[in-house]
Amino acid sequence: MITEKRKQTIKLILSLTLLALLFIFVIIMMIKYEVEGETNMPYNLSKIIVVGTVEGMEKGDSNKKEWDMDIYQNNDVLFYIDKNPKNTSDELIKSVKISNINITKAPQKGTVKAYMPNSKAGRAYVYDDQFLVQEKLEYKGASQSSSTNLEIGSKGGSAKICFSNTSIGNYKSKKDTEMVHNSTLLKKIETTNAEISFSVSFDFMIETTEAKYQAEISLNLPTDNLDEEEKSYLEKTDMTDVVFKRVK
Repeated sequence: MITEKRKQTIKLILSLTLLALLFIFVIIMMIKYEVEGETNMPYNLSKIIVVGTVEGMEKGDSNKKEWDMDIYQNNDVLFYIDKNPKNTSDELIKSVKISNINITKAPQKGTVKAYMPNSKAGRAYVYDDQFLVQEKLEYKGASQSSSTNLEIGSKGGSAKICFSNTSIGNYKSKKDTEMVHNSTLLKKIETTNAEISFSVSFDFMIETTEAKYQAEISLNLPTDNLDEEEKSYLEKTDMTDVVFKRVK
């Protein structure tokens, strides 16, 4: 016959076992969330396109007979955000923010700066201090995307930023009759791809009318070897390394 004391011991063991299993389950779910993040967001970052170019920025009077240019390596980064067809909520995009920009690996030559799209007519980007991204770059939700107005479609759209390695070197010439703006400019200033390569990380936040989701994104730039290619191009659709988590 099982004594009352033995019954209590069995109950205690069962209770402790259930608590241990519950604790293990919670730990597993926490680890799973850390690895996978949010799996059913109302909007997904579906694609990132990076276009890398090399440009010469003329100094002074461009009508002079001598070329005098500072060489920049520019990386235009475009983010596409689409409605998640598996999520039936009627949430709208309130804003998209790019913040906490860090140069995790600096280039041997040049200085990396982040630029927002030009709000004036003409070029998509103007490499002037008035367009530098300071603490963050924010796109507000609107009827449709407009990079010049820093707006993104409230039901999905695109946003962009440029990471530019500025003032890699200076090129002067009286012999060149015309100038081609591609990686051949690096050869003219005797600079290699390895010397201008850098890495950048930043936080990317999608804020909806109901919640905020944030992920860290890292990029190695330029995305191709400019010793061999005239420009670089990357189209990233695999986002398994971009883990979004809900934030307050």
